[in-house]
Amino acid sequence: MKKITVLIPVYNELNTLEIILKKVEETNLCGLEKEIILIDDYSTDGTRDILKKLESKYKVLYHDKNMGKGAALKTGFANMTGDIVIIQDADLEYEPKDYENLVKEVYEGNADIVYGSRLMGKPDDSFIWTHLWGNRLITFVANILYGQKLTDIETCYKVFRRELLDGVDVKSHRFDFEPEITAKMLKKKAKFMELPISYSGRGHDEGKKITWKDGFGAIWALIKYRFVD
Repeated sequence: MKKITVLIPVYNELNTLEIILKKVEETNLCGLEKEIILIDDYSTDGTRDILKKLESKYKVLYHDKNMGKGAALKTGFANMTGDIVIIQDADLEYEPKDYENLVKEVYEGNADIVYGSRLMGKPDDSFIWTHLWGNRLITFVANILYGQKLTDIETCYKVFRRELLDGVDVKSHRFDFEPEITAKMLKKKAKFMELPISYSGRGHDEGKKITWKDGFGAIWALIKYRFVD
């Protein structure tokens, strides 16, 4: 039986972690065996106490200092064993019920990579306006540089065939992971697909960590990785 790995980077998600794990557990993933990996990026709000109790049920990995989402995912990539991989944030912005449609396309061989787009046929009122237009700009730059027609490269929901990630050296430690991994997958000429997903955005007062500085970093990453590996 094929296996799917669900990678969940975690940083100070005390109030949402157990809720999102329950939702992940309840998902139908095309009958695939499920491997859930939690990567704690040095949480300080009590999240680690919860994770310690979950070690018998899930694979839990710990950073000894806060390094960023990209670094957490790099740790996850090095420890996963699934044939298919999906990324899940530990907050409640994304709905695991959307997994099945995304995973199915990779499982059936229709795509190498599937992105869950928050902007395909969806209203924009779930976004903070600065995040919405920042995402649009970043995605526009990606499309120009790489000759694509993507709508949402900053989405968390990314599903990969495992072998595409083998040997990929992820250098980004923060939110510039999203453009870096997108750039490197596009340069591999992987078959991309986007499908619509639901989304419930949160603000900085609710724990949102990305800032306008990360937007500039994302654009620079797209330019840089267009020409270097």
